[in-house]
Formats: sequence, C-alpha cells, structure tokens
Amino acid sequence: MNDRRSPWAGSAPGAPFVQDDEGMLTLHFDGAAVQSSMDPAHPVELVLDYSRLMMAALLFVPTPSRIGVIGLGGGSLVKYCHHHLPSASIDVAEISAEVIALRNRFRIPPDDERLRIDRADGAEWIAQLDDAFDLLLVDGFDIGGQASALCTQRFYDDCHAALTPDGLLAINMHADDALHGAYIGRVRASFANSVSVVATEDGVNEIVFAARGDAFRLSEKQLFQRAAALHEALGLDLRRVARPLIDGRRRDFVPAGRAAVRHVMNADD
Repeated sequence: MNDRRSPWAGSAPGAPFVQDDEGMLTLHFDGAAVQSSMDPAHPVELVLDYSRLMMAALLFVPTPSRIGVIGLGGGSLVKYCHHHLPSASIDVAEISAEVIALRNRFRIPPDDERLRIDRADGAEWIAQLDDAFDLLLVDGFDIGGQASALCTQRFYDDCHAALTPDGLLAINMHADDALHGAYIGRVRASFANSVSVVATEDGVNEIVFAARGDAFRLSEKQLFQRAAALHEALGLDLRRVARPLIDGRRRDFVPAGRAAVRHVMNADD
C-alpha cells in the first residue's frame, strides 16, 4: 500500500482512514488490515472475497423484503443490496460516527425511503427488534478485530429473534480469532445447529450462515439452479460456493432443538 491517506489517518488510535491503493479506495483502522475496498470505476462491485461470499445468503433468501446490516464499513454490502435488490428496504446500524462520515467517499447512497443508516451500537439495536428482517448481515469489526459485543450468546439469540420465520443470518468472522470456535458454537446454540460455515478462498475469513426456519432445506440441485439464476440476473458467481455451502451445512450437524444444542455448546464466558 502507499502512504496517501485521508485526514483521518493518525487522528486517534483506531480511527478510520482511507487510502488510495493502486487505484482502489480502501478503508482501514490500522496499517495492517483492509476493512473495505472499492473500485471507484465500479463502486457497486463487491471487491473483497468475503463480501461476495456473504451475498451467497441470496441463494437461500433470493428476494428479501427487509435487510438488516450491522457494520457499515465502506458500504460494500449496503451498496450492492441497494442497487441489485430494488424491492428491499435496508436498515443499517454503525457505531462509529467517523465511519458514517466517510459514506460519500465510498459512494454510499443517501438515506431515502429504502435505506436508513443509524449511528447505533449493533448489539443494542438488534435487541429491540423482533421478526424484522428476512436477511441480516453482520460485519462488525474494530481495530481489535471482531467487536466483542457482537460475539456473545445474547447477541446471537437476539439475531435469531430479529429474523422473520424463514430469515437468514450471515456473519463475517476472522478465522484466526482465538475464540473463533466458541463464537460458532454460540451461533449453533442460538439457531438449533441450523448453520453452515464456509471459508473464503484465502482462508482469512469464514462466513457463518444461520437459518431461523427452513431456508436450508434446498436440495443440491435447487441450490445449483439458484446459483446459476443469480449469476445470470446479478452477475454474482456463486456456483463455486454452492458445494462448500452444502458441505458446511452437513459438517457436524446434529439434529436437535435449541435447548438441546445449548446444553452442549459453550455459553458466554
């Protein structure tokens, strides 16, 4: 990366800043990790592999009416959904006013009848909502990594409650986090093990998909048909992730109710 930074750079430890990295606009909290990336020539395009993988949620919920997003970042997920899913309303919780202030740099649309971005603690925000979202996307990171408030058993329980009966949750997790396994265990406990975990191609991130109802009850043939349809309609090639999604759904699956799963999984430390 080069050193051409926005005025946010160095303003405070963990404050967001923007870099022009060989023509790509990137968001950072430190000098190590890229939080978001945008091609200014194609601002709606999903540049980072994890963001494309998160949108594999559309294989299970292809026409969501209400979408919730926790963690704005550079707005990649928000822009993609706003552009490609015109019938969906999108509500976003972002805790950092400084991140929200960068929305114009990343070409995030202004609030309108379909899009609302609130400065809010994602854990507190989701706890107030029941049966609200067909699709909930969680991508909450700070300078320390995954935001701890977005990794508790209570938070995942609240995510479950915030989904409609056939809703789906997709969470971006860092695979190297020391508590990564515990976090996935908590998601399994909240969602009665209706969970599929798929790694990005570089192995740095894993996306955890969790279904409240019957969203995962697709045959292998149906899943590949939906992947082909989404590729044709949106240009989003999810065919390569269809097989890992099936394998991830089967891995360690134990039929059980929420109470039974909670009994064998770790709760909050």
